[in-house]
Amino acid sequence: MLKQFGREIWTAEGSDVVAMLGFHYPTRMVVIRLASDLFVWSPVALSDGLRAEVDALGVVRYLIAPNSLHHMFIADWKRAYPTAQVYAAPGLREKCKDIVFDAELGSGPIADWSDDIEHVLVQGNVITTEAVFFHRKSSTVIFTDLIQQFPANWFSGWRTWIAKWDLMLGAEPSVPRKFRAAFTDRRTARASLERILAWPAEKVLMAHGTPITADGSAFIRRAFRWLMV
Repeated sequence: MLKQFGREIWTAEGSDVVAMLGFHYPTRMVVIRLASDLFVWSPVALSDGLRAEVDALGVVRYLIAPNSLHHMFIADWKRAYPTAQVYAAPGLREKCKDIVFDAELGSGPIADWSDDIEHVLVQGNVITTEAVFFHRKSSTVIFTDLIQQFPANWFSGWRTWIAKWDLMLGAEPSVPRKFRAAFTDRRTARASLERILAWPAEKVLMAHGTPITADGSAFIRRAFRWLMV
């Protein structure tokens, strides 16, 4: 289930798809091994097999909900790992009052993992404020929903036409049209993106899309070229 993506970083594809507005999305999570603990980003449905593989890597210490749309399995993981600290993206505490969050992701570094991981809040979008992460050891940038891509045959019927319009079926992952339109404060969004582009990115991961394994910085510039003009 876990697949090593680079130095001290693994991915796992969810066994179930997530439905939203009639569209079904595949899911992906990321596990990063810190000095002595595990950082679990956007966890997928927890199975016995996945739990055994995660436990073999170390102790789950941090559970991350990177935007206000990716929280579905957080509560299950918290029950399985009661000592783990749960971090919420801005706006999620108000949306999910049934989940106990330990802290909110802010604009500053998180001391517990800042030696290994940086993050930037991409602000100015009315759909969600997304925390984008950079794992230094693997030179990997991790997006959630701001960049997406689906296989050409993933959707059927009218959903295929909507997905094409939304730029989710391209040759490489891109920013969906709905998210582009939702950037109502482009100046703030550009400032966030400039911080991301300063990272020495070689690889790029996202929750829904084909991972980028080379020239990550160039890919991010292409994906957000429309925002920087």
